[in-house]
Amino acid sequence: MKFQVLSSELLSHLSSISRVLSSKNPMPILENFLFNISGDKLVITASDGDTTMVTSVSLESVEGNGSLVVSPKNLIEPLKEMPQQMISFEVDEDNLEIFVKYDSGKFNFIAGNAKEYPVQKPLEKEALKFTLPASTLLGGIQSTIFATADDDLRPVMNGIYFDIREDQLVFVASDSKKLVRLINNSVKAGFTANFILPKKPANLLKNVISKDAGDATISFDSKSARIEAGDFTVSCRLIDGRFPRYESVIPKNNVNKMTIDRQTLINVLRRVAVFANAATNQVKFDLVQDNVTVSAQDIDFSVSATESVACSYAGAPMAIGFRANFLVEILNTISSAEVEVQLSDPARAALIVPVENAENEDLLMLIMPMMLTDF
Repeated sequence: MKFQVLSSELLSHLSSISRVLSSKNPMPILENFLFNISGDKLVITASDGDTTMVTSVSLESVEGNGSLVVSPKNLIEPLKEMPQQMISFEVDEDNLEIFVKYDSGKFNFIAGNAKEYPVQKPLEKEALKFTLPASTLLGGIQSTIFATADDDLRPVMNGIYFDIREDQLVFVASDSKKLVRLINNSVKAGFTANFILPKKPANLLKNVISKDAGDATISFDSKSARIEAGDFTVSCRLIDGRFPRYESVIPKNNVNKMTIDRQTLINVLRRVAVFANAATNQVKFDLVQDNVTVSAQDIDFSVSATESVACSYAGAPMAIGFRANFLVEILNTISSAEVEVQLSDPARAALIVPVENAENEDLLMLIMPMMLTDF
């Protein structure tokens, strides 16, 4: 079996799917790639048992078909140090030795037997399927993944909740201290269903989906999902369990509203938070008409900072505390030039929404306040 492939293209695809692999996998064969040569395509598979990623690379001068198990170390490391060029693979099918030749040299190694690589189970016959723009899927993941939890006791919080409605798709994530809800009104699945996508496959998709990748197709059953976008397919086991009723935790009557320049507020938070207590990272907002004073202090080290910012604020004077790094995460995820912070009282969750939403989108961020201490 022989074939040629462009080194840079092979490296790009190998690097992307290598993020799936785990060096501590109980099945050692899953520490490797599965190569399948069929026609003029090299189909590469990487899996950790729960998540599987598949991609394909175009080949030149192909002779023969077959499957091999290949160690990442034997290919990725040499390819990283190689200038872009066409490289040749020749496989001795008797002992599975692979000879790789390039402009100035060659190397060889022994491949594994593909028959030992576990076969991926297909989705159930009752699986549901819908299509959406890849850019919509990417935007939903980027807007929510930072709010997912790492909670062994509540695994349902460790992923992104896809709330599929007939005429819209809602992405939700929460770690109980912050929550993101993104409604997209352009996705028309035509049915009602839901599932929880684990954080690992969500991160993989975030890294490989391009905004101009066309459409993405999502298929899922009661246990697994398969997401196809561009040159990549990600299959994974879904998180089992019921996601909390997220709408019930979003406060409705927030009569105190502050509109402020998003980037200005980020900069203020970063400057002031330097002087916050390292354990709490707490900052205090003192809100009065058309002004907010942001302050922080650490009495253990006798340091403090205060900064006043002009804003549009309509409501009762209020003092409320937040964790600065959570606020910065939220504000960095919003693209609108201005944001509106909606408050009811210092003990209830605050809502942060963009003044201008993207087309067909309704984005809402929720952050729990902190009890003010040392102020």
